[in-house]
Amino acid sequence: MIALSLAGIALISLLAQWLAWFLRVPAILFLLLSGLLLGPMTGLLDPDQLLGELLFPLVSLSVAIILFEGALTLHLAELKGIGKVVRNLCSIGMLTSFAIIGAASYWLLGLDWRVAMVLGAVLVVTGPTVVAPMLNVIRPVREVDKILRWEGIVIDPIGALFAVLVFEAVRLGSQGDLIDHTLLALAKTVGVGTLIGVAAGWLTTLLIRKDWLPVSLHKFGVLALVLVSFTLSDWLSHESGLLAVTVFGIWLANQEGLDLEEVLEFKEDLAVILISSLFILLAARLDLAQLWQLGPMVLVLLGVVQFVARPLCILVSTLGSDLPWRARALLSWIAPRGIVAAAVSASFAISLHQAGIPDADKLVPLVFAVIISTVVLQSLTSVPLARLLGMRQPSPNTWLLIGANSVARAIGKALSEQGVPVYLSDPAWEHCKLARMSNLPCYFGNPQSEHAERHLPLTSISTVLALSPNRHNNALGVLHFAHLYGEERVHSLRSSEQHGKANRESTTFRARQNLFGPEMNFARLSGLLSRGGQIKATRLSDAFDWAQYQEANPGAIPLFVLDARAKPHVVTGPIQPQAGELLIALQPPREPPAP
Repeated sequence: MIALSLAGIALISLLAQWLAWFLRVPAILFLLLSGLLLGPMTGLLDPDQLLGELLFPLVSLSVAIILFEGALTLHLAELKGIGKVVRNLCSIGMLTSFAIIGAASYWLLGLDWRVAMVLGAVLVVTGPTVVAPMLNVIRPVREVDKILRWEGIVIDPIGALFAVLVFEAVRLGSQGDLIDHTLLALAKTVGVGTLIGVAAGWLTTLLIRKDWLPVSLHKFGVLALVLVSFTLSDWLSHESGLLAVTVFGIWLANQEGLDLEEVLEFKEDLAVILISSLFILLAARLDLAQLWQLGPMVLVLLGVVQFVARPLCILVSTLGSDLPWRARALLSWIAPRGIVAAAVSASFAISLHQAGIPDADKLVPLVFAVIISTVVLQSLTSVPLARLLGMRQPSPNTWLLIGANSVARAIGKALSEQGVPVYLSDPAWEHCKLARMSNLPCYFGNPQSEHAERHLPLTSISTVLALSPNRHNNALGVLHFAHLYGEERVHSLRSSEQHGKANRESTTFRARQNLFGPEMNFARLSGLLSRGGQIKATRLSDAFDWAQYQEANPGAIPLFVLDARAKPHVVTGPIQPQAGELLIALQPPREPPAP
């Protein structure tokens, strides 16, 4: 029965994630609904009975992995380039939200002051897993989009670390120790967690740099060290493990030249599995009766979170900036809470309950109430609000090129010279470096990854061209972005004549292998360019029409046509460009004259 229940949770998690992907909304909505339906509403799932004494250790280890994965994205050097507003949001803005929510929960709900402080600390975290899908739908102006994405990325580990420190101070202070003893115990907890985290980071860096750990064991090795660091730190100093794994992740993220791409991808995949299963289990444990017993003041607290704490956070964080009031208004509305708040609150609630602190059992229901209200309310209202404020981006016009190889760079440069914004993406660093040297922006990594969702300008992309010589990379890109933007906006270049005929993986992919006509493929384009072929733009006119162009440029391969409004169109078959339109074509290398 236990195996059947676990398998059922895995299946329901998958269905919830798929439904969120299909509807393009945060997955947390359907995971939460699934947990509520299985738990308090129907009684089909009782996590405490299902897992027994294993529940708390599994929750703790899962939270540790989730926080470690978030910390792996925090590059300290990037803090200098994200702007004053984001730094303020993750410092004085975070403290402002903490103070307002903590005070409101204490005065309005009459919570124990220690639970109120922990609640305020937990709810400062937004997180990219809920912010990014929402922004992809809202499409706010670039500056607002950048601020919200970076806030979600940076405040994820910083806010979680802050919550851990507040929890430690509350837990130690609740033991009746004198202030100096409490501070000494807190210093011990912070010291042990930091020391273990740094030691684990140093050891992992050494193992990878010296090749003492084979590449095939990097993922498993890092996971094992995360679990060992967490448990060892907790054993040495109670509840210091979360701090240890956060420091561990930050250390690794800031080691220059350390290749963690596969580790990060593995942790992203593992985090999705843990987040999905953990969120259903936590939602199923909710005691809704406790929430109803708090009365209508819960609604007042939710109003404070949405209408007081967030606007004041934005007010203090944007003082002295040149952001227009419309941008500040939109920033004041968007701050959904996500899985980190739920997971961390569940771990804290169990510890607070074991310590005998009153109202500890109210912590998780209140956090879930805030998650539900912020995600649902902001998902439904942010698009109309952004439109009303005039803060939505104009129609997307950026072309994403999957690949930064010689063919992709040549095509990207030709489009860029005609004023078409382009963004390249490639997992090979050498290709990305060459693209950036040509003043072409390039994302280094997998464009379908969660990391890419945080860093690529997805809200401004109008067209996707898959230009990799690897047909599997092209197929993944086509399937991923066809769902996001529609099949008609995604095109792929055949890798070669044989691959084009051999591929039977997807009808969508086969249909979108239409770049530059049925006879064109990567191998042919690459060969022409390597032998001296050039991509050139020519304006057609009444005096120099399409027929004359073909006569003057035999063998030219049309790639794009810019109409009279300078809107680019991909050539996918026979064309008949008109006077006034701009033709971008690959002109084959000139043959040397016969001797």
